[in-house]
Amino acid sequence: MKRLFLLSAVALALTACSEAPQTSTASQPATTAESAQLSESERLNAWFEEKYEQQLQFSPLMMTRLGRKDLYDQIDDMSEQGQDKRLQWMAATVDELKANFDYSKLDEDTKISYDIWMFQFEQAKKQAEFRRHNYVLTQMNGMQSMLPTLLINYHKVAETSDMEAYISRLEGVGRAVEQLTSRVAINADEGVKAPYFAYEGVIKQSKAIISGKPFNPDSDQDSSLLTDVKTKVAALQESGKITAEQAATFIEEAETALLDKVMPAYSKLISWFENDLPNISHEATGASALPKGEAYYNSALALRTTTDLTADDIHQIGLNEVDRILAEMEKIKQAEGFDGTLKEFFAYIKSDNSDERFYYPNTDEGRQAYLDDATAFLDNIDAKLPEFFGILPKADLVVKRVEPYREQAGAPQHYFAGSPDGSTPGVYYAHLIDMTTMPKNEMEAIAYHEGNPGHHMQISIAQELEGVPKFRTTSFFNSYVEGWALYAELVAKEMGGYQNPMSDFGRLVSEMWRAIRLVVDTGIHAKGWTEEQANQFFRDNSPISDGAIKTEVQRYFVWPGQATSYKIGMLKILELREKAETELGEQFDIRAFHDVILGSGAVPLTILERMVDNWIAETKAA
Repeated sequence: MKRLFLLSAVALALTACSEAPQTSTASQPATTAESAQLSESERLNAWFEEKYEQQLQFSPLMMTRLGRKDLYDQIDDMSEQGQDKRLQWMAATVDELKANFDYSKLDEDTKISYDIWMFQFEQAKKQAEFRRHNYVLTQMNGMQSMLPTLLINYHKVAETSDMEAYISRLEGVGRAVEQLTSRVAINADEGVKAPYFAYEGVIKQSKAIISGKPFNPDSDQDSSLLTDVKTKVAALQESGKITAEQAATFIEEAETALLDKVMPAYSKLISWFENDLPNISHEATGASALPKGEAYYNSALALRTTTDLTADDIHQIGLNEVDRILAEMEKIKQAEGFDGTLKEFFAYIKSDNSDERFYYPNTDEGRQAYLDDATAFLDNIDAKLPEFFGILPKADLVVKRVEPYREQAGAPQHYFAGSPDGSTPGVYYAHLIDMTTMPKNEMEAIAYHEGNPGHHMQISIAQELEGVPKFRTTSFFNSYVEGWALYAELVAKEMGGYQNPMSDFGRLVSEMWRAIRLVVDTGIHAKGWTEEQANQFFRDNSPISDGAIKTEVQRYFVWPGQATSYKIGMLKILELREKAETELGEQFDIRAFHDVILGSGAVPLTILERMVDNWIAETKAA
């Protein structure tokens, strides 16, 4: 339902390569004659294209995610030195931007591009101050599991050179994991250690990655990475591009890289976490317990929400939203004829997870039924999209089960973006290892959140945009992206979704989940809430399973502020829609409004408001 695991965000957050791209200290107009023919906006947009291409050189993995094969044999530099190089590069571009372009001469859309570039730099600079406050590797968003996932899902092999690059990247994975382990140790020396459950999750995931052949020669199964290698090599051989002998050589070289580079790095990582685990308290604490914890959490909230809301502000908004949604739930409970309190209705829904009215069987057949039904919901809503949206995505979407090495019971569903060229579809991933944590009545809202009109639609449209600088097609702002996906759950109701009242109740459960996050995240990180306090608030205000609650709360501990972005973003979009409807009256067009929201890529909420205000003024004038 639940969480976006957006690859564009992951890749953009990756740190710099060892060789930083070069940037000059002055802009480079080609000739006087050419410059005279270009407006200030045209000059700046050309500059943005140049700088974006330089920026991409920092992340070979990001380019792979975008469907490109530049630096195809490399893995990003994950060291602190790499982060420093990237920030220095960004600072140089900002100096150049200020020195060589006149903001007052730009058109409105180019001013927005200018402001987004500056916003991203200012946020990066602020976050660098608290770099060692972040938990480098956790059970939720660690590169220990993402690196194999990136290779398996995005590294395409169509030629022999692609497999050679894959094997080189396996060696690079070893180096990257060593860099990450080093950063974990550095942070630990400064008193910043993830909670005990993050340690346990990292250990479990890392061991899963180096299980099976060739890591364990006695195993009767191949590891996930070796399976992927064999699948891609077999496709090359079937296409006639390599011989059986060449195929065997590729597999042998991959096994050598796995044994000589990947296994030692992961073994070292596992050893570090296992050795330090006895030193970790089983009483998890929030950001306020860290050195300069209050300032760190405030910076995290500013980054995730793109607002100046304080922790107290967000906490109170959450409490207000919880009360409002409880009242909406009460209406459906009464309509269903349930004779009891709302808490008793929650308990009724959770009481028997073998009841097929509420849960799928915890079998392979039940898992497949979940995937099939989620796909059917998405197919039905797709037919209605043209009635509500002018701009539609071109990219395909598939629904898949999470890979075994990173699957967790009760963990949130998530979305992986496809490639802009369409070679890789967007993927809505579901954790299906324990179907007792996957209630049927919530799955429709989840499908709309992760697929259309949610993440898949928004991200695909952004990647496919023309007429805006390329950097804006991959920009990522939590409150916009997650706020849109939560808003999309509600829009799907207007589009004819949730015909079953209990599915609409599930939509409210989903929205309640995000309202609770405002209360719980700020409670943990600003008010000193314990893990059990957070769990209890969830139990008191939702029918969410205990297993899912445990996983969710543990997520908030390791990712301060991120969970607040969903509801804050949704509320802003709803506020802007109400404003537009009020000011435009009969001139209001829902398709045009949605195209304004989606038609420029992800933006900070302050800029989104500016864009809507501009559209309102233009519509009135027209």
